[in-house]
Amino acid sequence: MELISRISLCFLVLSFLTCSIHANPSGFSLNLIHRDSPLSPYYNSSNTYYQNLRNSICRSMSRTRRVFAPKLATSKSKIQSSLTADPGEYLMKISVGTPPVNFLAIADTGSDVTWIQCKPCTECYEQKAPLFDPKKSSTYKKQHCNSINCHASGLSCDDKQFCTYSYTYGDGSFSAGDMSSDSFTFESTWGKPVVLPKITFGCGHSSGGNFDNVTDGIVGLGNSDLSIINQLSYTINGKFAYCMVPVKVLNASSKIKFGSDAVVSGYGAQKTPFFAKNADTFYHLDLKGVSVGETRFKFETKAHGNRVNSSDGNIIIDSGTTLTFLPSEVYSKVETEFKRKTSLKPVQGDLEFSLCYKNEKGFEKKVPKITFHFSGADWELSAVNSMLEIEEGKICFTIGDAEQIGIQPIFGNMAQMNYAVGYDLKEKSLSFKRTDCIKQ
Repeated sequence: MELISRISLCFLVLSFLTCSIHANPSGFSLNLIHRDSPLSPYYNSSNTYYQNLRNSICRSMSRTRRVFAPKLATSKSKIQSSLTADPGEYLMKISVGTPPVNFLAIADTGSDVTWIQCKPCTECYEQKAPLFDPKKSSTYKKQHCNSINCHASGLSCDDKQFCTYSYTYGDGSFSAGDMSSDSFTFESTWGKPVVLPKITFGCGHSSGGNFDNVTDGIVGLGNSDLSIINQLSYTINGKFAYCMVPVKVLNASSKIKFGSDAVVSGYGAQKTPFFAKNADTFYHLDLKGVSVGETRFKFETKAHGNRVNSSDGNIIIDSGTTLTFLPSEVYSKVETEFKRKTSLKPVQGDLEFSLCYKNEKGFEKKVPKITFHFSGADWELSAVNSMLEIEEGKICFTIGDAEQIGIQPIFGNMAQMNYAVGYDLKEKSLSFKRTDCIKQ
């Protein structure tokens, strides 16, 4: 049950100016381009829209099963991630070093460490861009063991007292190397490069597994101390936001914003707290109930047979998961009520979708409104959020049963499309507002 993992996040591939301009980093915006979009350098024009969509669904479903399955115990010398090697669908244009070298990396709110492949590399997967050569960057530095960032859980020291990392993914893929710092450059939406000095990242000298050559690395946007968001917390005042365009909008980019550009306010804006559990990567929300039309169902506080403490959040909001997943007891009630209130003609389910209908003109008026009642805020799903056309003439329900596939409850990115979604790490709050993301 999963789709285009829309915003685990990607940046348009633009040429950098030969003379780097240091923009004011207190507020800036970047483009996010889906890997299957015509705007992506990896767009396969021989595939139809629906073929790309199905490929994306399979990638996204694979990620979700691994990311949100119950986690295993980890060793102190290794960062163990339940992430898969293909953690997202959005490619992020970054440039690293001085002079800057361009890379395409997948950005994801479900990942912590930012890393790229570096020379020398004893074991590396094939990538299209040349490996980063630290010796050619005048601003590159290895992190010492006594540095603040080396105190993060899972990092270790080599015999020369430099900080190292070893990141193992849920499917057995891995990256290991030196924790380092260097300048990162981003191409802003207003055309001027934003240069951010001394960003801590992993310079990988050994990487392998199921990575493909679409990505040169990972950009971590999670909630841990090592993520870029937390590293820039002071500069961007702990704020970032994104706005995702609907799936079928192929020639427009989604946006991610930082700092003063990331404030979600004004008419229609709502706010709810998020919770971080023991430096967990993910952002947890407190969901009180779900309504189908005017019928409301209480959100049960059980997952995998265990009680979930609502005061710590009971559902994860994730930009890299396409579908929304609810515990079985809640989902079955929502599904039953949805079927009762729609007059659409049911058809056989497909892929991970159990609830599908014949697409017909004006179907939006036959789809009941779905409302997620979070603590202090109500998030309404229109038809563009709750239904997805997976093949010509067939639309499917974008909410599924979490327990059926053995994962935690998730509020996915289909539900977030055409919403401005802002995170305030200092206030520990999430703000959202219905928005035409194409115009952002």
